[in-house]
Amino acid sequence: MNTQDPRMAEALSAFGDDMERARKHWWLFLLLGIVLVIGGITAIAYPCISSVAAVMVLGIILIVSGVFTIIGAFWAGKWSALLLQLLVGILYIMAGIAIRDAPVESTGILTLFVAAFFIVVGAFRIIVSLVERFPQWGWALLNGIVTLLAGIIIYDTFPNSALWVIGLLLGLELLLNGWTWIMLSVVIHNLPEINDQKPGSSEGAPPQTT
Repeated sequence: MNTQDPRMAEALSAFGDDMERARKHWWLFLLLGIVLVIGGITAIAYPCISSVAAVMVLGIILIVSGVFTIIGAFWAGKWSALLLQLLVGILYIMAGIAIRDAPVESTGILTLFVAAFFIVVGAFRIIVSLVERFPQWGWALLNGIVTLLAGIIIYDTFPNSALWVIGLLLGLELLLNGWTWIMLSVVIHNLPEINDQKPGSSEGAPPQTT
């Protein structure tokens, strides 16, 4: 690879600038990770409240998405998909209003959906791992068994599972995501300082021989 290419040197310089900015603001990544971890622990500690709250947020998101979908459909003018986009936007709004007005019942429906999703995905992973026998297929088989059992347990304990499933999954997602950001901030903080070198700079170049 020709490292003397001006375009390549400019790209490497821009990458170095981005890494240097990230290193100087590593604490922002750390703060984000801490906030997400706290949110995840709170959601796990109070799964019932977090489940209902997550469903209500989902309802609001659907309403907002429906409004913007309808606006975008009219904004684009007359086109073949105008009617379809209007119907999609209306369905989003109706689903969002239904979820917002009945968050507890919506939590139960979403819990059944999660149970069915886990059962189908778990069974699919088990079948594929047993049939294909790809490298490290045993881990995929174990993953499928755990996912399948989780779906069966959620379905078997319904409607009691509706009080904690959504909140628990949300809490685990926030906790793992937050821990990832914390680890990333530590790695970025430990990066060495990057000396800005303009493309074509002779600094660090091997001595010229005559």
